[in-house]
Amino acid sequence: MTNKEKALALIATFVSGDTAKAKELLATGYIQHNLAFGTGADAFVAAVEGLAQAPVKTTVNNIRAFEDGDKVFLQTVYNFAGAGEQVGFDVFRFDADGKIAEHWDNLADKAALNPSGHTQIDGTLEKKDVDKEETRKVVAGFVGDVLRGENPDKLTSYYDGDKYIQHNTSIADGLSGLGAALEAMAKQGISMVYNKTHMVLADGDYALACSEGTFGGVPTTYYDLFRVENGFIAEHWDVMETLADKSTWANENGKF
Repeated sequence: MTNKEKALALIATFVSGDTAKAKELLATGYIQHNLAFGTGADAFVAAVEGLAQAPVKTTVNNIRAFEDGDKVFLQTVYNFAGAGEQVGFDVFRFDADGKIAEHWDNLADKAALNPSGHTQIDGTLEKKDVDKEETRKVVAGFVGDVLRGENPDKLTSYYDGDKYIQHNTSIADGLSGLGAALEAMAKQGISMVYNKTHMVLADGDYALACSEGTFGGVPTTYYDLFRVENGFIAEHWDVMETLADKSTWANENGKF
């Protein structure tokens, strides 16, 4: 199995309840960064067992899957034991033995169509076989210059005019849609701040940036998936998650 296949097999255990498969795929010292779960392989297996015993069956629908070095990143729709559909990004790190050694994620409730009629998951599915390092360079530059605000004057240089497909739940297509949304937030006194980017993972013409900051002054983690076309940002999907209060954390690993 490839690492991508292993990651998909692991999330499939939420549906199958196959604890033996989960144990086979996980490293003994598995590090968990989802703060609602304990760390270690045993804690993951216990979660699989719990979902298998729930009266409502869990569903898992993977939308996009990518691989970059020792990491796999996925975009998936989950419904854990009937609690409601959530859109999630998962990142899995594999060790030298091919075991899943570490996991990060961001989850948000599935929402209605955005102002341009897009969902959080629709849009381009095909991955182009292009130089991922060029993709990573564009996305890392955009995240630093624009989202972290290091060189905001470069904003327009990352777009091919107004050609931009937006899957954020509140923002319309185009650079014009982004500008209108930011202006509306400013008028409401809401600031979206990116303080630090921990990972920029790339595969073909797609790259996922994993960052932290604040939204409206509240600690927030940002997972942004971009599709790059001809050197420009062409499409964007994201999941924002409010950072849970530390008193509620089930592990001490932190979100990153």
